[in-house]
Parts: sequence; structure tokens; C-alpha cells
Amino acid sequence: MDSAKISRVHRTLTYLIHMKAKAFLANALVVLTSFTANASDLDLEKDELKVGFIKLTDCAPIVIAKEKGFFEDEGLQVEVIAQPNWKTLLDNVISGNLDGAHMLSGQPIAATIGFGTKAHIVTAYTLDLNGNGITVSNNIWAQMQENDPALDTPQPKHPISADALKPIVEEKLDEGEKLQMGMVFPVSTHNYELRYWLAASGIHPGMYTETDTGGRTDADVELSVTPPPMMPQVLEAGNIQGYCVGEPWNQQAVFKDIGVPVTTNYDIWKNNPEKVFGVTKEWSDENPNTHVAVIKALIRAGKWLDEKDASGNFVNREEAVRILSQPNYVGADYDVIKNSMTGTFTFQKSDQRKMPEFNVFFDNYCTYPWYSDGVWFLTQMRRWGQITESKPASWYFEVVEEVYQPDIYLQAATLLLEDGLIEESDVPWNTNGYKPATTEFIDGIAYDGRDPIGYLNSHTIGNKDPEGLAKK
Repeated sequence: MDSAKISRVHRTLTYLIHMKAKAFLANALVVLTSFTANASDLDLEKDELKVGFIKLTDCAPIVIAKEKGFFEDEGLQVEVIAQPNWKTLLDNVISGNLDGAHMLSGQPIAATIGFGTKAHIVTAYTLDLNGNGITVSNNIWAQMQENDPALDTPQPKHPISADALKPIVEEKLDEGEKLQMGMVFPVSTHNYELRYWLAASGIHPGMYTETDTGGRTDADVELSVTPPPMMPQVLEAGNIQGYCVGEPWNQQAVFKDIGVPVTTNYDIWKNNPEKVFGVTKEWSDENPNTHVAVIKALIRAGKWLDEKDASGNFVNREEAVRILSQPNYVGADYDVIKNSMTGTFTFQKSDQRKMPEFNVFFDNYCTYPWYSDGVWFLTQMRRWGQITESKPASWYFEVVEEVYQPDIYLQAATLLLEDGLIEESDVPWNTNGYKPATTEFIDGIAYDGRDPIGYLNSHTIGNKDPEGLAKK
């Protein structure tokens, strides 16, 4: 066995030692058998695939993997197909009409535990970090400026909390009305980020119950589902007064002069996971080599998207913007997509800020499927009542290990490393899947994925569970 192959074996076995014993044998067999083949020699079970996406800039790794030939390098012919909404996308993956898709981070978890559509969905790849914003109408922004004169400047201090929004919410309640705000799906990051931002300022965003699937019980504001590309149109029509969505639909509000993005999810939770690549567990089991090949192509696409020159400037983002602006992909104006994708974000025409990490597609170990990311989504589902009963901490860990598939990611990364297409430092080889605790949230509350119950109970608004349940 040559030195490169010995190095591969060592890295992989080191990883496997960190895995749960119950998963060791099955995963070891798949990983070790891959040593007999070169990276380009995977015996694909299926080489013609259909992959779904929603028209958002964070579909970029899938689009780039196709357009730059990374799928083709793996022997895959991939048709990339726009979907009208998140529910249809998920249904098409479950039915087999799609082999896999660009998914909300919460979708595989929610489906696996049976919130909404029940199906075992897995993910071996996180598509991106950050990428969302919260936009309010011009009228609401003007009222927020009246409530807080510090906001009434060309470049107010960021991050902007919902404190100045609270009097507007209270006034509407006194008049027997509720402020209307849009988000893209009940288990979307957007729903949880909008709720987090509101609740951090004492605005109750509402609870889900067994009889209230809309999540409006006890709500001070009313949140409703709107497909991402329709957000600006619905805001302009006055049907909602604000929304949380991914790009380019916040920048579109600025471009059309109909609204003001007041914060981004980078400020709500720095470097939060946004989308994942999801497939059914059945598909993954039936097509293990094909799944690895797809993840290889996506890793390469993420790395290409985040490539920088010696000065730290993006090398490929403008080319990516030109590709994404095509009608069969995101289909928004080049200049609108370029704003955030090339490292700036426009809050107002007078307030354009450098935000090089607004979209992250590879850096910060972005693409690795972290267990701690999945635990956060489960805490939000429990906080807002989508999970209706108390669960022990062990349940959170068991669920994320059913959904997140780091073994598949590491098989793909090992093959790419052997081919010299990534660096060893690009991959967290020896992690147990849990990031260090962080306080980089808009309210400063600490999150540790190994202590979901403690985190859940640290918030004033939302469900609480019994103290003293075990940490990981």
C-alpha cells in the first residue's frame, strides 16, 4: 500500500473511532471498500440525476457543480430543476421525482421526526452559511426611526434589533390588529430567525400547538408563508409589512425602493447554517457511491465559490452571479444578485456595507454536516411548539445522528484530498460533530449543542423543559 493510501486509511480510521459504536461496522465497510478505487472510479449505481432547487442565491453550489462540470467529472449527468415552493420540492424528493434537492436546513430534521410530511431524509452536505435578511416596508421603517431617533441617520449602527418595532406592534394590538410578516416555510431558518429576532425584543411571535399548525397562538405579530420570489411583490401590495427571506429578495426591495433590510442573519446568529443538500435515506442506501460522487462535486463547487486572491477578494463570485442571474436559475437582475454575492450588502441606498461573509459556501468548515447545527433546529422546533412534548437531551443527539451523515461527507473529502482537489486543512477530520459553544447571537445568549435543554430554558419566550437532563 503506497504512502498516500496509508494516509487515507489513517485519517479515515481516526474519524471512525469518533463515531458511535452502533454505526461503526456499516460505515467502516463503505469507507474501506472505497480504497480499492481511484476518485474517478466510483462504481455509480445511477448516473442520470434530477436535482431540485428554489430560486435563491444559496442554490449556487448545485448550479456551479453543474455549470463548471464538477458533476460531469464524477460521471454524473445532472438536470437541475427549479421548484415552485419548499413543500413541492420535498414531496418530489420523497416521491422519487427528484433524486435530491437544495433544502431548508430544518426540512430533513422535520420530515424525519414527522412534523409535516413524514419521511426519513438525510443530509451529508451543508450548502452555505448566512445569506438571509429581515426587511420591513418603508412605512414601518419610518415609524421605527420615529421610535428610535438613532436609526434616523444615513448609516445607523448595526445590528438593529426589533426594539423600535415593539411600539408599532403594541399600537396595532391596541387597535385590534396584528403586524403581518412573511417567512418562507414553517421549518425554515427564516421562520426561526424572524422569531428569534422578534422574541429577543420581547415580541411574541406565536406558538404552534396540536390544533394550531399556523403557529399563531399567543402571537403579537402574525407570521405567514410566502414563496421567496414573491416576497417583494407581497410587501409592495401591502399584504405584509415585513419579511425574512434569502437573497436576492431583500436586495430586490431596496432596488425597487419598497422596503429596508434592517438586519441579516449574520447578526442574528453569526455563521449560521442555511441550506443543505437532502436525499431520502432509502435513496442514499440504494445509491451509496452516487451519493458520494454528488457530495464530491458539491464540495468542489463550494470551494470554487469561496476562492479568494492574495488580497482576500473573491475570484469567482462575479462569474457565479452571471450564471445565477440566468432565467433558468435565480432569474433576478445581475446587479441585484451581485450586491450580496460579491461581499457587500445594501440596507439602504445610503447604507451599503462590506459583508464578505454574508454568503459563505466553503470557509469555516461550512460544508461539513455538523450535529450541533441540527440540534439548534430541534431546539427551535421545541421552543415554538412544533415538537409538542418534552424530550431528553439524548433524543436530540439520536435524531441528528439519524439525519446528518458526516461519514458520507468524509468519504467524498478523502477521495478529493487524494486527487489534490482540496487541502487537508479544509476538512475537520477529527471532530465529534459539535462546534464549540458560542454567544454570537443578537441577544448574546450562549448556545452549546451538547446542552439543548439548558439552551432551550435560557430564553424568556417559548417552551421550557425540565432541568437537569443530561448533556452530551
